[in-house]
Amino acid sequence: MKLYGIPTCGSVRNARKFFKDNDIDLEFIDFKKTSIDCVKVDEWLGQIEMDVLFNNRGTKYRTLKLKDLSLDESGKREWLCKENMLLKRPIIEFKGQVVVGWDEEKYKEIFIK
Repeated sequence: MKLYGIPTCGSVRNARKFFKDNDIDLEFIDFKKTSIDCVKVDEWLGQIEMDVLFNNRGTKYRTLKLKDLSLDESGKREWLCKENMLLKRPIIEFKGQVVVGWDEEKYKEIFIK
């Protein structure tokens, strides 16, 4: 299992604590240290919708003034490939599936059997 995000993000901290509290091992990939490329973005987009993956409520979105650009899916993909801080967090890869965001109830259903 891999968890992608940044350590200072509240949702990522919640997710990491959830996995630690439930003795679930995972590999943490820090977006600030490891850049995610278009191949990985496309892999995720093969399983989840752009609206789920693209963070249009974060600081990076506002500072880049992307709202003014009225981006289509192709434009959003292009930005995700070059600016990982636009990815919603956390992103979890687990048994071939991708889970995005923090939702404790959803995590219990998926990760605790």
